[in-house]
Parts: sequence; structure tokens; C-alpha cells
Amino acid sequence: MDSNKKCNSTNVRITNDKGSVIFKCPSCKDFEIVRSRHSRQIVAKYTCPKCGFIGPN
Repeated sequence: MDSNKKCNSTNVRITNDKGSVIFKCPSCKDFEIVRSRHSRQIVAKYTCPKCGFIGPN
């Protein structure tokens, strides 16, 4: 994982976060979504700044 990347939900760096994920926005496929393990566990919402998609759901 890139140490400069931050979670889109919590703005926390994902350095050494083994449960973190990076994926393209499911809607526009252009913006990269970064999710920390904690954000995934508590099902914190994220918003794509490009298209406004809100996930998870």
C-alpha cells in the first residue's frame, strides 16, 4: 500500500493497515477510493468527489 494514501472516510493514512483497500469508484470508474480497515469495519460512508456516488450500499 502507498504510505501517502489516506482513507476517504476518515482521512487517516493507511500505512501498515493490512485490511485497507484501494479501488476505483463503482459508478464513474475514474476516482480512486481508499478505505481503511476501521472504516470498512464500521461501514463508514464515502463519497466520490468526481461523480458524487455514496457508498457503501
